[in-house]
Amino acid sequence: MIEHAILLSAGQGSRMLPLTTERPKCLIDFSNRSLLAWQIEMLARGGVRRIDVVTGFMTDMVDAELQAIQDARVEVRAVFNPFYKVADNLGSCWIARAAMEGDFLILNGDTLVSEELVARVQAGSGHNGQDWPIAVTVDVKPAYDSDDMKVSREPDGRLTRIGKTLTAAQSNAESIGFLAFRGEGPALFREAVRAAMRTPEGVQHWYLKVIDSLAVTGKVGTVNIAGLGWAEVDFLNDIEIATKLTDVWA
Repeated sequence: MIEHAILLSAGQGSRMLPLTTERPKCLIDFSNRSLLAWQIEMLARGGVRRIDVVTGFMTDMVDAELQAIQDARVEVRAVFNPFYKVADNLGSCWIARAAMEGDFLILNGDTLVSEELVARVQAGSGHNGQDWPIAVTVDVKPAYDSDDMKVSREPDGRLTRIGKTLTAAQSNAESIGFLAFRGEGPALFREAVRAAMRTPEGVQHWYLKVIDSLAVTGKVGTVNIAGLGWAEVDFLNDIEIATKLTDVWA
C-alpha cells in the first residue's frame, strides 16, 4: 500500500478561461466539492495517508481550501512552486523532489479519479510477480487525438514511449496523469528530474518527458484502468463530463 501522494496543482488552467480568471483550476466546483477536495477524498479512501500539494497560481486560495479540509485520515501539506509561471510541471516535480522518498503516487492537478481506480493502482501492475518500479496509469479507446498523452506499450505492459506527438500507429493507450513509484522507482525518477532541470530546456518540459526517457531502462510499466471512472478537466467542455462523474460520487 502506497501511503504518500504528490498532487501537481500549481497551474492556473489558462485553457479554461474565463472560469479560472480568479481561481485556479484545482478549485473549480464539482458537485459541491472542489476538484482538489475530490482528489484528496479518493486518495484517502484508497489508503493514502500523506499528501503534498504543489501550489502556484493563487496559492493563498489553495492554502485556504486545504485548511478547510479537515480529514483525520490524511495529513495534507502545501508545497509552493514560485516558478509556476515560467516552468511546466517538471518544475513542480523538481520543487517536490525532497518529498520523493519511499514509495509514492503522482496525480495531475486536473485529473479526477474514482475510489475503484485508486484501488486498482494500489493493487499494482503485476509484472512477473513484481510491481514495475514506475507504473503509468493508462486507459484505452478506439483512437487518440493530438491533445492526448499517448502511450506505446508492449503486451506485457512495459511502456516503450509516452508523449503527445506519438503517431496513431505507435499509440495503444493514453496516460491519465496518475503514476506510481515503488522500490527503486522513486530514486530513478528523482535523479532524472534533477538531471533534466539542469538542462537549458528543462523548465519547458512536462514530467512525462522524463518518464519517456526512462522507458529505455525497461523499468517503466503500465496499469490498465479501462472501464473505471476518471475524468480530465482540461477544457470548458470537460466540466459537464466531470460533473456527471462527481454527481455519482456525491
